[in-house]
Amino acid sequence: MRLTMFITLVAVCATLAMPAFAELQTVQVGGEITIRGNWMMNVPVDPTSLSPVPFANYLRWSALGLAKRPLGSWSGGNAGIFSDFAWDQDNSNDAKYVSQRTRLNVKADFTNDVSAFIELDAYNNWGDNFRSDYVTGADNRLGDNVVLYQAYIEAKNMWGIPLSAKIGRQEISLGSGWLVGTNEGGVNPTGLSFDGVRLSYGVDVFSVDAFMAKLAENGVVEQDGDVDLYGLYASFKGIEDVSLDGYALWLRDASRLNDTNLIWFGEWIENVLGLDDYDVTNLYTVGLRGAGTLGQFDFEAEFAYQWGDAGQVGFMFNPLVYGDADADFGQWAGNLEVGYTFDIAVQPRIFLGGAYFGGEDNRDLTFFQWLNPFYKPSASVSFNRLFSNWQYSPFFDADGALSNVWLAKGGVSMKPMETVEVALMATYFQAIEAFDAPLHVKLGRYRVPILPFLSFATSENDKDLGWEVDLSAKYKYSEDLSFKVGYSHLFSGKGLTDGAYVTNNGLAFSGGTGDDDADYVYVETKLAF
Repeated sequence: MRLTMFITLVAVCATLAMPAFAELQTVQVGGEITIRGNWMMNVPVDPTSLSPVPFANYLRWSALGLAKRPLGSWSGGNAGIFSDFAWDQDNSNDAKYVSQRTRLNVKADFTNDVSAFIELDAYNNWGDNFRSDYVTGADNRLGDNVVLYQAYIEAKNMWGIPLSAKIGRQEISLGSGWLVGTNEGGVNPTGLSFDGVRLSYGVDVFSVDAFMAKLAENGVVEQDGDVDLYGLYASFKGIEDVSLDGYALWLRDASRLNDTNLIWFGEWIENVLGLDDYDVTNLYTVGLRGAGTLGQFDFEAEFAYQWGDAGQVGFMFNPLVYGDADADFGQWAGNLEVGYTFDIAVQPRIFLGGAYFGGEDNRDLTFFQWLNPFYKPSASVSFNRLFSNWQYSPFFDADGALSNVWLAKGGVSMKPMETVEVALMATYFQAIEAFDAPLHVKLGRYRVPILPFLSFATSENDKDLGWEVDLSAKYKYSEDLSFKVGYSHLFSGKGLTDGAYVTNNGLAFSGGTGDDDADYVYVETKLAF
């Protein structure tokens, strides 16, 4: 509550003080309320159904058959493999909750070219902040979750040329938001904004944007420990209804990494041997995008390549003492969709598409590596989705971080009424590199290693993650108010049951104790003003 009062007072004081510095021309107030009810069936692991083997649902094989293997800390370290999913009706919960996002903004124009924009934002689930425990009457609110979502100054037509600057906390969406977006769609539309500076130069034929954003400030405790994002995005608009884009992104993470904290001599020996000497993570991404309409056809195509030092990822792969200080990014990714709209009353549109996110899985272990007491693991580095606004599945891509996967999709949409649109889509998912599981036998829901502690004895899991069918309908009640409902069914594949590293940018494991299908239903209403 104190934060809300503080922000409100600052906003009021700033508004009252404006006449002393600039002549206020217009003030616009806007906002948005999005309420979404979610019901996901047979997906999240039920933590109460752990018997008869403690933690068997989470660890699957426990430590047997996994010793010395570079799994990554997202997997539960050396203890085993953690998975949020079970794909098992007897071993899962239903997730039922209602989320609400509320936004309120004020835009103040001082001249035709100078303005300020302030937006408050709150995202929570219903019941998070109820003010009373009905049993005791105590106030059990979790706290105030109203935040300053955006606050920036914008200047246009600087020095008499079509150059504009936006300085402060702001949304940044590049193209369709495939790699950098605002996180406004999908299961949890929490929103995303950046602290930074953006310069834009645009004329009729082309535009260029350059920006810098501060993702983390660690300079207080480290000499060079910040996380920064830099970008350059150019668009050619010389073809009617078509945009051709090219971009370059650089994410620099200088956060300190240390596997050990020895005395100076020990640290010097480690650096000489390259055991505990991680480079600054530099993730470089370049890409091309084309989108638009050509007659009845429409298309969206984007391809990107990443490279650079991946110390932050390599640090996670430390099954013994040291991680992979030589880990590198080096993967391709692509997204393609082509559609055709028939020129008839209900405007049916058919479309085909697919996506590819390169990945690797180096989590196996050879016999000689198993014998070698000085074995140094290799990290598994997949394509990093950065801050994607795209969600390919509500089940295992709710955060827009699905990687080490390729998918193919197709569907149809139409407008039976001017204010109503319905869509049906089917998608097939497959892992690019499968996980090598310890040799095991299945006893009910559990997997028991055949050769305990011989972690080099493995068999490759299936890559087939399954099919998903999505049906949705949107009703636009007015220019400001809309309603949307949707249903998704996942036909789980054998690879999803056996497990694969496909979530959290290929760093987290998705595997189950069964092969049951899953369902997801949502109802959403949105009011924008």
